[in-house]
Amino acid sequence: MATTPLTTASLTTAPVAAAPAGSGPWQLARRELRRRTSVQVSLVVIALFAVMAAAAPLLSALGGWSPEEFDKTAVDPYLGGQPIGPLGGISADHWLGVEPVTGRDLFARVVHGAQVSLLIAVAATAIVVIAGTAAGIAAGYFGGRTDTVLSRLMDLTMSFPSLIFMIAMMSVARDVNRIVLMTAVIGLFGWPGIARVVRGQTLSLKHREFVDAARVGGSGPWRILTRDILPGVAGPVIAYTTLIIPGMIATEAALSYLGVGVRPPTPSWGQMIAESVNFYDTDPMYFIVPSSCLFLTVLAFTLLGDALRDVLDPRGSRT
Repeated sequence: MATTPLTTASLTTAPVAAAPAGSGPWQLARRELRRRTSVQVSLVVIALFAVMAAAAPLLSALGGWSPEEFDKTAVDPYLGGQPIGPLGGISADHWLGVEPVTGRDLFARVVHGAQVSLLIAVAATAIVVIAGTAAGIAAGYFGGRTDTVLSRLMDLTMSFPSLIFMIAMMSVARDVNRIVLMTAVIGLFGWPGIARVVRGQTLSLKHREFVDAARVGGSGPWRILTRDILPGVAGPVIAYTTLIIPGMIATEAALSYLGVGVRPPTPSWGQMIAESVNFYDTDPMYFIVPSSCLFLTVLAFTLLGDALRDVLDPRGSRT
């Protein structure tokens, strides 16, 4: 069988396959995330609780009860204040039942508790990400004495028993806005972890050709950090941010559970779980409702964070 010889002309005139449109790293990551069912379910759960927290006053008004309003007709005074009706007093008036003894509407307290818990978690995460990213980039890029000082500060902060220190600070500071104080205290101990991740990424980026080219072209440190280094560490930062949020939610719940978090009558999921411990055998719904909300929120953020880390930071996910 005769074969056609390959010539230079035939090679030069052969059509070259064009790169598919939208094949950048962020487009590829978005496409990969869309394929994962766990990511889609997590986003739905997170969006549901975010909307619930944002619309808490509207939702509680729609239910007809405020989170501090007592309904003595919904509890039985002769049975130790147990809710009247099945499943913790679920009825047309109280969609998720009521609290034992007080008769406060559980739906109103859960949605307002979501507002408090998510507000503290998101605000503390913002502090951690901003402070940790700034410290990590500065330590990795400038090196020398700057790296030494910031690295020792990271080690010093991480050496504290953070939970014990948080409990002590929250117990001593009494006449302070508890939400602001909890946000600041939780954020104070969370930044070194992400700072170490960003520092390592910065060390690998500052000797790349495009950074050297920008430096030779006369760009200053600020321009290089914001235009070249920061976009390079954005992927890992986004991935680890979604992994930090569930830890912040759990920390707020733990502090409220221990009685040093948000003060009553302001509702919080951790506070509700702590109060429900005394009634879990007689009114399990009082324990199940806030615990389920906390579990689903933490699980959704964890699954989303794991997926983002696998896609945006594959090297970090293997370590």
